Amino acid sequence: MSSQYKLDRDLNEAKQMANGLEEYLRGSDVYGTPAGGMFGGDAPALTVGALVMRLRRLDALRDQLTDAQRQELAQAQEIHRHMQREWAVHYEQKIVKEANSRLDAIRTFFEECSDHPRNCAAIYKPEVLRRTIVQELGRVMADQKIFSAELDKKRREMDVKLRGFVRPATFVWSALLQEVYPADEFWWLYHAPVTEE
Repeated sequence: MSSQYKLDRDLNEAKQMANGLEEYLRGSDVYGTPAGGMFGGDAPALTVGALVMRLRRLDALRDQLTDAQRQELAQAQEIHRHMQREWAVHYEQKIVKEANSRLDAIRTFFEECSDHPRNCAAIYKPEVLRRTIVQELGRVMADQKIFSAELDKKRREMDVKLRGFVRPATFVWSALLQEVYPADEFWWLYHAPVTEE
């Protein structure tokens, strides 16, 4: 994610993801294409985690949205809730698979930082996004009473390892988002790899 956060882009992505959610939940892929790939080449993949992350932060920033945007957000939220109920088993399977997949992907970051410490800071931002989405999925899992001891163990192990590569820093995303992500829960957003001279 760029440090230049745009509410309207986040809302448009959330709407497209919500509109593609039913087809995505019925499919077998962990990473889907939002409503037929309407974003172009830099489109984020459609996943439950990518959607719930956007919906939660847009809701937290709703006082900065226009009335029309609030209405669009409410529609996307309702689609999400409906699909969550309608496709409950598929939904649960998708979020557990996605969280595992994102945590597994962070391993590449550790390998790259170990092999090339000077590159570590440059490749940190995608890992921040991955870890944030895993946290959002964890919130959904807690809310839906979905438990996975294996996933919890993997997340704890990843966090221990991640802490070994980073030090406290200023908030790494746009300042507009800082109120959405408290430092006690989203600590990795307030850390960065040590830059080697």
